[in-house]
Amino acid sequence: MKRYQHLAEALESSILSGALHAGDRLPSIRAASISRNVSPTTVFKAYYLLEAKGLIRARDRSGFYVVGPEGTRPPEIEMTSAPDERVFNVDVSDRVLQVLGATMRRDLVPLGSALPSPELYPIPRLSQVMASTLPKLSVWHTVDDLSPGSAQLRHAISLRYHADGMQVYADDLVVTNGALEALNICLGVVTQPGDAVIVESPTFYAALQALERNHLRAIEVSTHPRDGVDLEAMERAIQRYKPAACWLMTNFQNPLGSLMPEDKKRNLVALLQRYALPMIEDDVYGELYFDSRRPLPAKAFDQEGLIMHCSSFSKSLAPGWRVGWVAGGRYTQHIMRDKLSLSLSASAPAQVALAAYLSRSGFDRHLRTLRHRFEWQRNCMLQAITAHFPEGTRTTYPAGGYFLWVELPKCVDTSRLHQMALAEGISIAPGSIFSSHERFHHCLRLNYGHPWDERLQTGMEILGRLIAQQLECGDHSTGEIQQGAIP
Repeated sequence: MKRYQHLAEALESSILSGALHAGDRLPSIRAASISRNVSPTTVFKAYYLLEAKGLIRARDRSGFYVVGPEGTRPPEIEMTSAPDERVFNVDVSDRVLQVLGATMRRDLVPLGSALPSPELYPIPRLSQVMASTLPKLSVWHTVDDLSPGSAQLRHAISLRYHADGMQVYADDLVVTNGALEALNICLGVVTQPGDAVIVESPTFYAALQALERNHLRAIEVSTHPRDGVDLEAMERAIQRYKPAACWLMTNFQNPLGSLMPEDKKRNLVALLQRYALPMIEDDVYGELYFDSRRPLPAKAFDQEGLIMHCSSFSKSLAPGWRVGWVAGGRYTQHIMRDKLSLSLSASAPAQVALAAYLSRSGFDRHLRTLRHRFEWQRNCMLQAITAHFPEGTRTTYPAGGYFLWVELPKCVDTSRLHQMALAEGISIAPGSIFSSHERFHHCLRLNYGHPWDERLQTGMEILGRLIAQQLECGDHSTGEIQQGAIP
């Protein structure tokens, strides 16, 4: 065994025995070289070997940190959801507002938050870039950057598509005020009031709110917690109800965290083409993958321009800057027209600053660090669930993003749990807000996008205790409500 292998073995033993804990910083290469009386190359090779095993991670300009073993995980959710495959009117906005209004309080443990911690993003660096670009910003940018948006930014976004092997050009892109505006514009382009739209089950509540606002109806389709929407169920819904469009998340779906395999994405695109069905693809979490490469969106396999691919920088780089975009395919001109009439353009200073930042090659370094943090925080949350939640709890194992979907024993009512948790200073997102007809009463979504610390650990312990209280009371007051169905 070579020296670096001996060193790696010794460090691995320390990690697995618990002598080194997840989050601990390893000595620098120079310090380890001196203390272990080996060359810096030996230390580097040992650290590289441990990183390849997933036991440590390098953080940009910060050194190497212990990820630690994944530990005992709760059982995985294996069952595909089984929604009532009918068309439903949507009335969720009041419920969503009631829940999310509470999650925005900074004094709460943010397990129910929809956003990751802004502390994990290079906000100071972005501010410096904006400060350096603003004095050079031409007054004509207020005109030049109207819809479809900054040419420099669209070019930079196009380059990232091309790096993934996708032929998306700057002229195919429209810059928007965040991904949510892009998604809503796309929805308006391909639907009329009264139309039906296919969504996953459970689905992102903002998709349901958009359907409600546009007087559209929802068809919730069976969805697997690991690999996404059931294509056979989707085809049945298409044949029976003739929907105008579908709104899907193929990469790290919110709230499940599911990731559709590439072969399934190809089959999905073939299905869309067979029925000439437009698809709105929400891909805001695609950059937050934990594996070795970014998963391609369904858009990568679309040869007929049926898929409108929407994303933003809000989850990957610049929360609060509200800069998103859509690659609109055959609908690009309509999207550009509607964007112009709706809000003219996204912020010109923000677009110019983001274009400048992307040109300086810091984005991918930041993303690597962010992905490592999210993966480690996911593992911490899974271990906390194993330690503190009751028997019968199951979760998803997302390979990216920052959400876990948790399935509790069926007698637990997470809407009631939400109120109990708020009284203890903890927010959660109850499962019922992710359905047009208030299903998933015993489920909840948890956010692992915040630095794992004693506050979050304590919050998980308290949440487990509150769940146990409901179980002790034997509360069986949950029922699958099926109101509003249209045969």
